[in-house]
Amino acid sequence: MKNFCFITLFLAFAMQSAAQSEQLKNAILARLNPVEGEFALAFKDLQTGQTVFINEKESFHAASTMKTPVMIEIFKQAKAGKFKLTDSILVKNEFKSTVDGSPFKLDLSDDSADEMYKKTGQQMTIYDLTYQMIIVSSNLATNILIDLVGAKNANATMRALGANDIQVLRGVEDSKAFQSGMNNTVTAYDLMLIFEKLALGEVVSRKDSEAMIKILLDQKFNEIIPARLPGAAKVAHKTGSITGVQNDSGIIYLPDGRKYVLVILSRKLTDVKKGVEALADVSGMIYDSLQH
Repeated sequence: MKNFCFITLFLAFAMQSAAQSEQLKNAILARLNPVEGEFALAFKDLQTGQTVFINEKESFHAASTMKTPVMIEIFKQAKAGKFKLTDSILVKNEFKSTVDGSPFKLDLSDDSADEMYKKTGQQMTIYDLTYQMIIVSSNLATNILIDLVGAKNANATMRALGANDIQVLRGVEDSKAFQSGMNNTVTAYDLMLIFEKLALGEVVSRKDSEAMIKILLDQKFNEIIPARLPGAAKVAHKTGSITGVQNDSGIIYLPDGRKYVLVILSRKLTDVKKGVEALADVSGMIYDSLQH
């Protein structure tokens, strides 16, 4: 009889949770519907397991969200003893195309972290380069680090984590690779998986997961996931944007200790401002749904 009561309560809770998720999903779709563009979303409450998915398995241009997988690979190789995060390497602006090894440089005007270019010819620690890659999305730091750890290795690590559709194929502004169709892509589902594992301390090690989260908490671009949240909420996240694309992905920590993962991807945005406002509103709606 006790087992029957437990099963009945469990089923009732599951049905209520499913109904709440469907209601939230419909509200999100209603907010996104007036915005011209395409969207994907993955949300998971790490306490209750509640999820909301929209086009979660569709591949979207990664933009700078691919820098989280690169960071994970850096910490993994450091853990394996290939180098120390405190090791210094040369800051350079000359890279080889993944396609044929031909040289290319990054354009300062296309990078959000122009201060990095003043460091060219100097030494920086691997940790400091990683920090710049994440918090101000430095393309220069990213390419230096991809040269160090290898895009193929980052890709393989994503597979080991269960993220089967993330594609880390090349560095930034590798035009020959772009022209040959080699684009870095992500799905909302896969980014949700790796951020969930980070939140649970399951990436590389608990200590390394916490160190990566600490970097992500210092993110300087906060126009989407954090924008409609109260100051007491903390967000460890990585954004990404190119023409028509605005992405954000991360872990949200509520003031009461609860946490959830949210990934929002977009493409074909004709009005970036309206797109960003809608995505920020969606983040706020999800946060508000957890306050009841």
